[in-house]
Amino acid sequence: MDFLTAMGGTATGFFGAVIPFLFVLTVVVFVHEMGHFLVGRWCGVGVHAFSIGFGPELVGFNDRHGTRWKLCAIPLGGYVKFHGDANGASVPSPEAISRMTPQERATSFPTQPVAKRAAIVVAGPVANFILAILLFAGAIWLGGRMELPARVSAIDPNSAAAQAGFQPGDLVKSIDGEPVADFNAMYRIVTGSAGTPLNFVVERAGADVPIVATPAVYEESTKFGRHRIGRLGIRSPAASEAKLVTYGPVASLGLGVHETAFVVERTFSYLGKLVTGRESADQLSGPIGIARVSGEVAKVGGIGGLIGLIALLSVSIGLLNLFPVPLLDGGHLLFYAFEVVRGRPLSERAQEIGFRLGLALVLVLMIFAAWNDILNLGASWRAT
Repeated sequence: MDFLTAMGGTATGFFGAVIPFLFVLTVVVFVHEMGHFLVGRWCGVGVHAFSIGFGPELVGFNDRHGTRWKLCAIPLGGYVKFHGDANGASVPSPEAISRMTPQERATSFPTQPVAKRAAIVVAGPVANFILAILLFAGAIWLGGRMELPARVSAIDPNSAAAQAGFQPGDLVKSIDGEPVADFNAMYRIVTGSAGTPLNFVVERAGADVPIVATPAVYEESTKFGRHRIGRLGIRSPAASEAKLVTYGPVASLGLGVHETAFVVERTFSYLGKLVTGRESADQLSGPIGIARVSGEVAKVGGIGGLIGLIALLSVSIGLLNLFPVPLLDGGHLLFYAFEVVRGRPLSERAQEIGFRLGLALVLVLMIFAAWNDILNLGASWRAT
């Protein structure tokens, strides 16, 4: 009976993670590929296939333009295959292009002007950023935000805040020149700045006081895994001081842009620390980690939590695709930049080598992220 109960709990946990994960990933991938598709159509390029997932087709249909819309067996991505592409990564097919008629060349992706190709490529990541902005803005507009004053109620002894000179009653006005709206805004900046000196301006007895403080590095264990965060040792005001602040559609849209920009800035900050050795690569997650987080978010936050996760993942997918790695959207843009500078495309051999290197790099990154996910999952099981 214990064995069957354990197996039942494992199955429930598995499906409880997989279904939210597929929902989150499918929405993000669909919007990304729809960006490519719409701009491609607007530019007069023919589209052979719009696929969610890879591998064998499970279900699909043809639209009146001849595009095959399909759902495939491996739901870990998607692609739009344009006329003249050798595959879904928009690698050109020289043989197919050489056999094209003038009419076919007019609707082929590789024969379009650089500006059109670049617009089609960048449309995918842009669509992800737009989705994130709209989701963040919609959540703020419909539900408002609970805000606590960014005031120091108490300070932990021997903490980074105590050493820096914070005092109870200080009201934090800005960090590194950026205005601080509430305690949550300060918390997000501090937790994402472990080991990085921050320049605070606090209001104390009616005067502005500058303080430089470096959040201590702290490892935090949550349902979502282990994370290294920054900690000052500042206590927030009582929850009774929180108030619900509502925003109109225009203000909400501005805050949606701000939220998206914050995620982008934090991502680049992490990558910068990773390159300089101030951050560890074990924070990188792959599909297993995302599935685990999706399941936990679905249990804790329901559909609202999943919508927030979609916004975060959408920003991440948009940024990742803009990296100048051949095979990704950013790699295509890099090739187009060379084409503009040289006045002609890179040779087929050079592009082939670039795509192969890009594929190898992406595969290595996926394997590394999956290994991190497995280690984190094992640590979680041992902790329970």
